[in-house]
Amino acid sequence: MMEALASALLQVSAAPAAPTAPAAPPPCSSEAHSGFDFWVGEWDVYPNGQEAKIADSRIERKHNGCAVVESWMPLRGQGGTSLNHLDAATGRWHQKWVGSSPGSVEFSGGSVDGAIVLTGNWPTPIARHQLIRMTYTQGSDGSVRQHGEASLDH
Repeated sequence: MMEALASALLQVSAAPAAPTAPAAPPPCSSEAHSGFDFWVGEWDVYPNGQEAKIADSRIERKHNGCAVVESWMPLRGQGGTSLNHLDAATGRWHQKWVGSSPGSVEFSGGSVDGAIVLTGNWPTPIARHQLIRMTYTQGSDGSVRQHGEASLDH
């Protein structure tokens, strides 16, 4: 009886393993998820056309590339942080800005002619919201331009 049991155990353990499915790619490794990669890095921030530095900005990919985190550190005043992610179902980028002023703002948008364009409503001291459009573009020298436009008549 023991010989039969040992033989059965050996036969079971000697059976070939079932083929395994190929590993799925990481969830945020698509080309669309790399849309903000040009922004990633450590940046010295200057107003366009000016020589006086106003801030440091650190942009990092986090959580296996599923998030892009901005740490805005002005030389004067309070800083802030943005959390950016791509909604793969819609192809739209979403940004949540949290800082000391105005508190928090949500932006959304996507890729337009090689740039990332995000829009959102920014609260103002008079409690009326400004429509804000932020355009992020990479310069030929590897720099990044973040251009903001505001409108109160929307």
